[in-house]
Amino acid sequence: MSFSHQELCSLAVNWLQRAPGRSGPACQVAFSEAKGGWNGEIPDAIGFRTAAEDEGSVVVEVKVSRSDYLADRAKAHRQDGALGMGLYRYYMAPEGIISVQELPKGWGLVEVSPKRVLRVLTGHVTVKRADQAAWRHERALNREWLLLASMLCRVGNVEALHTELKKANNERSRLARELDALRARERASMLERAVAEIAPGTQLIARRKSA
Repeated sequence: MSFSHQELCSLAVNWLQRAPGRSGPACQVAFSEAKGGWNGEIPDAIGFRTAAEDEGSVVVEVKVSRSDYLADRAKAHRQDGALGMGLYRYYMAPEGIISVQELPKGWGLVEVSPKRVLRVLTGHVTVKRADQAAWRHERALNREWLLLASMLCRVGNVEALHTELKKANNERSRLARELDALRARERASMLERAVAEIAPGTQLIARRKSA
């Protein structure tokens, strides 16, 4: 089965958001093929982790053919990795397109089976956190920031959206508190009914014992 470039980009975004338990980088933000306002690298897919203790970016380059992969090596940001994006970097390709042995230093590899099953052959997600430093790259942070700013611009009025999200979260919290209170009242009512049903029987037994 052959895949289109867009299909693999969608799979890459889904993988970037996967939890570590499913061999994913657990990026909170991920998107594909976004231009950042410069003539240079346009990542096929990129994700960002926002956790302070484990922040970072992960780039996935999608390759649908062998020739596509070989041509990628000639790009300026491949010749000088510091010009590229991604603290961690991966190729994603159908099975048999790329071998682990020929990967550039520090690059991971995600293979896609004909049934769209993803298998991480190598990369930082395959090792313990203490061993992930060997997979990190020097990267162009200014380009990553510009890319994120570009994506926010597409959203529209960020402050208005942020305000609406805060309102929605506050309303959700209020409803959760009301639901907890309702459940507490219901439990108390059930307990009162149970006691009321048991009480007459208890009184009858007490009278028989005293008789």
